[in-house]
Amino acid sequence: MTSLADVWRRREGLRALVWLSPWLAGLAIFFVYPLLSTVYFSFHRYDMYTLEFAGLDNYRYLFEDPRVLTSAKNTLWLVLIMVPATVLCSLALAQLVVRLKAGAGLFRTIFYLPSLVPLAAGTITFVFLMNPATGPWNQFLALFGIQGPDWFGDPAWSKPSLTLLSLWSCGQLVVIFMAALLDVPRHLYEAAAIDGAGPWRQFRSVTLPAIAPVLMFSLVTNVIFALQYFTQAMIASRVASGATDSPGSSFSPGYPDESLLTLPQWLFQVGFRDYTMGYACVLALLLFATSMIFTLILLRQFRRAEEAS
Repeated sequence: MTSLADVWRRREGLRALVWLSPWLAGLAIFFVYPLLSTVYFSFHRYDMYTLEFAGLDNYRYLFEDPRVLTSAKNTLWLVLIMVPATVLCSLALAQLVVRLKAGAGLFRTIFYLPSLVPLAAGTITFVFLMNPATGPWNQFLALFGIQGPDWFGDPAWSKPSLTLLSLWSCGQLVVIFMAALLDVPRHLYEAAAIDGAGPWRQFRSVTLPAIAPVLMFSLVTNVIFALQYFTQAMIASRVASGATDSPGSSFSPGYPDESLLTLPQWLFQVGFRDYTMGYACVLALLLFATSMIFTLILLRQFRRAEEAS
């Protein structure tokens, strides 16, 4: 015999399911179904018209494709260099603005404005500003006797140039860190100062633990963004190489010398230029697995740091 408590729990479960149904429907339509379709197509040769079972051929070719290793190295460079640089620069700027006694609003606006510029327009402008022949940046360096490099034309400087572009447009992250810093209770700093803690000790023992969740959020989102890095690298390569979309012209992403070739760019080239969608699905699964691994590592480290503190 069903008790009244069981009926009540069943009703509560159904009510919760009804409220969750929009989210569950979105999850099924926009995540589960595309993921299962990607896995299915990865075992086929698919050119958008014909579908032929290929077994593990697409996965075998993943280890034979030289551009996969090149694009993976470039993407890993962005994750390990560009992401920490962007997060640290944003945190430093936020700390600077928070400590300002006057003009904080002006500097907050100055730091935030570049993030409002569309990605395409900002990247094109940045490439022209850093043009070694006509750009004002190298001319400014020449005033101090510094010979500026070919920023987007030299493989050794192309990824650092994109990192500078990322630092220039980190305004949204600065605002997020400012909100987190302003939310730290002031009495904690006062107590630390009474105990004799200096600025660095206060930052390490008070500020970092207080903003740890925001810091973790910024790292995870920026790592995922770096793994999906496409627009800026593609536009910078195209503009720096002088390629056009005129009939008969062709452009291979990654200029110069494939130094800006990222995994999303190679996925786009394979899937929507070469129409080998089966192999493109394998690359998409590789990106998904890599994003999950990095996210799990960061969350695990964050959990360990919380337990240690």
